[in-house]
Amino acid sequence: MQQFTAQDKQFMQLAIELAKKGQFTTAPNPAVGCVIVKNGNIVGKGFHFKAGEAHAEVMALREAGENAKGATAYVTLEPCSHYGRTPPCAKGLIDAGIGKVIAAMADPNPTVAGKGLKMLSDVGVETKVGLLADQAELLNKGFLTRMRTGKPFVQLKMAMSLDGKTAMASGESKWITNELSRQDVQQERAKSSAILSTSQTILADDPLLNIRWEQFSEQLQQDYPKETLRQPVRIILDNHHQVLPTHKLFQINSPVWLVSEKERELAGFPDFCKHIQLNVENSASYLQTLLIELAKRQINSIWVEAGATLAGALINEYLVDELIVYIAPKLLGSNAKGLCYLPQLTKLADAPEWQLEKLMQLSSDIKIIYHRKG
Repeated sequence: MQQFTAQDKQFMQLAIELAKKGQFTTAPNPAVGCVIVKNGNIVGKGFHFKAGEAHAEVMALREAGENAKGATAYVTLEPCSHYGRTPPCAKGLIDAGIGKVIAAMADPNPTVAGKGLKMLSDVGVETKVGLLADQAELLNKGFLTRMRTGKPFVQLKMAMSLDGKTAMASGESKWITNELSRQDVQQERAKSSAILSTSQTILADDPLLNIRWEQFSEQLQQDYPKETLRQPVRIILDNHHQVLPTHKLFQINSPVWLVSEKERELAGFPDFCKHIQLNVENSASYLQTLLIELAKRQINSIWVEAGATLAGALINEYLVDELIVYIAPKLLGSNAKGLCYLPQLTKLADAPEWQLEKLMQLSSDIKIIYHRKG
């Protein structure tokens, strides 16, 4: 067990807060923060903002300049050791004369996976790892899940009434939740690599499924000017090719991927629309195959907004990592539409269990976040 001082924790906490500034923009890269300290004083700070741009360590080293020699770098994720769009951060730290590197956690990316820390220690740079690791994990749930499992981190969003209903029998559902909840959804969407839905949702609601910057909080609008906004890929399961170029999805110049098992021509669709033909192997289900394919396409995290059928299928196959439920103080009655479709569930003992992570109040609504148990 490595020992860390209260001051170490203070500097790493700052690095974590810096990393959070990139959580809406870094995908498919992880969000990373770095703080460089010399003689107890901060001489450099940085965070990674966008793939292809300078990494956190590079930004902090630029600010530190000559003060980096003999200093300690606190970084939320193991410095990279490979050449990608940018040179290795581990080499940059070595070249700058950094004396010690404290990393919150090792990087599970196979191209790094301990190699960055080894590169540093091989030339005499002292390294420690594990400081505030739990917080560092939460920064990059999507990236870390993709690297460890070969599948994205899946968040299933559901909005319901007090009696567990999502819409009236007629399909009317605007709006069950209040404005604060809808604002929160925009923020959650913005953190995701992709938004997943189905052709049935498109036919029923004709949604845009985009991020609306205007619905961000004032603080977020200040932190992220509209021109920096990264729209998640909108992925639509459309096996029967029912989505048409006339749907609202295509009114915004932002990627749409239509998924089906059959070939599909995209004549009449805009250039930002692509088709993914899913080849399902005997050993995997349609949804498992989909997630593996999306991970190969560097999708870290998926925000699911769909009806009860897809919600139930994902839950039934244990593919949901996190449930995000918004509860409105309304009763819609027994004829209203239910939350998820789980017809195979017949015994209480078989009911999927979830671990409460967070509960918060959004004016009259409640937001609950659950993790998959086990």
